[in-house]
Formats: sequence, structure tokens, C-alpha cells
Amino acid sequence: MTDKELISQLQGSNAFQAQQIKLLEEKVLLLLSQIQSQSVKKDSHNSSLPPSSDIVSKPKNLRVSSGLKSGGQLGHKGTTLEISATPDKIIDLKSSFCSNCGQNLQDSIFTLQATRQVVEIPPIKPIYEEYRQYTCHCPHCQNQQIADFPIGVNAPIQYGSSVESLVSYFSVYQYIPFKRLQNVFSQVFSMPLSEGSIGNILERSAQKCTGIYQIIKQQIANSSVVGADETGAKVNGAKWWIWVWQNLLNTFIVASDNRGSQTINSVWKDGLPNATLISDRWAAQLKSTVKNHQLCLAHLLRELIFLEESELQPFAKSFKELIVSIFDTRKIIVKAYLSDSNEAIAFENRLNELLLITIDRELSPNTAVFQASMIKYRNYLLPCLYNLDIPPDNNGSERAIRNVKVKQKVSGQFKTGQSAFCIIRSVIDTLLKRKLEVLPYLNQIIKLQPVS
Repeated sequence: MTDKELISQLQGSNAFQAQQIKLLEEKVLLLLSQIQSQSVKKDSHNSSLPPSSDIVSKPKNLRVSSGLKSGGQLGHKGTTLEISATPDKIIDLKSSFCSNCGQNLQDSIFTLQATRQVVEIPPIKPIYEEYRQYTCHCPHCQNQQIADFPIGVNAPIQYGSSVESLVSYFSVYQYIPFKRLQNVFSQVFSMPLSEGSIGNILERSAQKCTGIYQIIKQQIANSSVVGADETGAKVNGAKWWIWVWQNLLNTFIVASDNRGSQTINSVWKDGLPNATLISDRWAAQLKSTVKNHQLCLAHLLRELIFLEESELQPFAKSFKELIVSIFDTRKIIVKAYLSDSNEAIAFENRLNELLLITIDRELSPNTAVFQASMIKYRNYLLPCLYNLDIPPDNNGSERAIRNVKVKQKVSGQFKTGQSAFCIIRSVIDTLLKRKLEVLPYLNQIIKLQPVS
């Protein structure tokens, strides 16, 4: 073999080995990427999983420090126990004898030295109101005139509106389970209640709240901004779903055994034609008949954190920075953006540039899927920049849904009464949003809307 042939052979061998090395390097990078992806677990900081599901590590706090000290800030109005100017009971403390010489002090002149007050709750006993119906004959026409019982007083013995509203308050607002509620009424109010009676009271209260519930639904239907969410719930062992539609003043909650468009179409037969709907990327929500959509950017932010940690993709980091900038900008603006706003246009351009980035589907499959979804729903990302009434997140809906989760954590599941819970809770959350005291107004609603 000549030197020229040997050199040619060695060159071919080197080229083959270089190609093999390149292929192996690519495989190593792919394997490292897969290992990295598997090592990053989803928890509350990088997904929609609740904090209670975090087991190993403490979730990362996404909030930026304000630089202020913890606790009440300067100017914060605190509360304290105050002396009453009109005490209900006065106990005079006067000495009968001198502690020094033993002299009787009964006829001495006493001067008030100091006062102290103790706040007590008197024993609570139920009040039985008896309505006596009388009859008489009219002296003119001899008609037998019988007095009417008040509206809602239908049985020889029944619970009044104060009992029904208190049961609803404790069960639906304070999440007290039936068994504990039995103990509360027996030991605190001297009123034994069976679990069956509690369930019946809640059903009656829900019927009495139905009129307000329908008004809430109508106001949601006419709203220009609505947030929506859904969560799983156990009903007698079966999988159900609790849906919520809400805005700044109203909360409307529905129980359904279906998580798809069937529920939305049955609740909103005409859709929400005036509304921009804030939701996550659940397909059924995005199919709703609405004026426009706004994706929850907080949901997207958690997804991007997971993608950044698992696939180390620069796209995820840049997209996350874009969303954080939107949140920061929303905090400082004082009026709604117009369509020709320079800042809004800058965000639009940043978004377009990110969506044009080419992502390797083999190295970063999840990031590529996320980008494709963002391209599909591109027009649902920035409506919050043009109207300050549209929030960039769906936190209002998640707060409403959280009440259902707390109820289930305390009670385990709904055996029955899931619809009654949704009706009463809708009324309670709406009262809270309007800064109205829950128990007095709930009592008024139940008292003024008797069930025949």
C-alpha cells in the first residue's frame, strides 16, 4: 500500500469516527435532557398542583420581596378589646372591714377608685315562639273570620330562620361537618339536631336562596368580564365537578357530574356573549360562546417554570420574563391601555418574536408543545393590557374553588347536598364580595323567602 493510499484510508477512518462521535454526543445530550426532565418533579411552584401535594421540598415563593418588615405596617389600623361605656352588669366591690385594724366599714363613704371589665357570653337557650290562631264571627254578616298564620309558619313545630341561617353559616361558610355541627347545637345552643335535620335544613335554605342565586347568574350573564374554573369533587364515592363563574361582585357555583362542554351549555344556553372569559387552557372553557378570551397568565407562568427547570430551554425563560413584565406593568399603570399604546405594542412585538423561535422537538418536546399552544391561542394572551377590568390571572376563580376543596378536606366528600352547598356558597361569596355581613343578610334572605 502506497503512502497516498494509507493517508486516504486514515482520512476516511477519521471522518467515520468523527461522525460516530457526533452521533454519540447528540445521544448523550438527549439522554441528559431526559434525565433532567425526569429529575424535575411537578409541585405547586411549577404546576397547578396544590401546596398540600408538595412532599419533599418546600415550594418556591414566586413573590418578590417588598422590602418591608413583617407584621402590621405604619398607618395600619389595629383592633383591640375596648371598654364599654354602657356595661350590661355592674358589680360594686366595697370592703366590709379594714384589712389593717378590722374596723367595720359598712357606714363609710366610698369613692370609686378604678374599673375593670370582663366580657362574658350568657348561656344560650332557644326561644320557642307560639302563634295562637283565633277565630270569631262577624257581627254584621256572621262570617267566621280566622286569623292567618305568618307566611312560612306551616307546621305545628318547626325551626325558624335564625336556626336555618345559622346551620347554613356553620356548614357552608365555616365548613363544620354534620357530626360536629350536632355537637355545637347540642352543647352551645341547647338544641339537639340530627344529621338528617341538618341536611333538610340546608336543602330548605338552598331553596330559599334560589331567587338570589338566579339573580347572581343573570348578573354574571350580563357581565363584560368573567372568570371561570372547575375542580373535582367526590359525591357519594363518584367523581363530580364543581364549576364556578365569577367577577368582582358575584360568584356563581354549580355542581355537575360532567367536566365537558355539556355542563357549560346547560348552564349558559346563550353563552356569555358580552364577556371576556378568563380561564386556563381547558378546552371546554375555550369553546364557550363568549366575546373574547383571556388565558390565566399565572397558570402559564407555573408551566414555564417547569419547562425552564426540566428542559433548560431559553424560550421558556424568555416567555416567563415576558409574563412577569406584564404583571409588573399592570401594577403601575393607572388607566387602561389604548390599542396604540407604545407599551402594549412593545409587549405584542416581544410575544411575536418568541412565537417565531424554532424549538427542537426532540430536545425540548414539552416546550415545543407549549409554544404551539401559545401560537394557537396567541390572541388570548394580552387582552389584559388593553382593559384594566380584565385581570391577567384567574385568582378570583381559584379562590372560589378553594372553598370547595377546604369543605371536602374537612368533611371528606358530599354524600348528598352538593347542589345546596353550591347555591348557599354562591350567595355567601357574593355577600362577601359586596362587603356585607354574611350571617345577618343570610338570615334576612332565608326569613323573607319562605318555602311553602
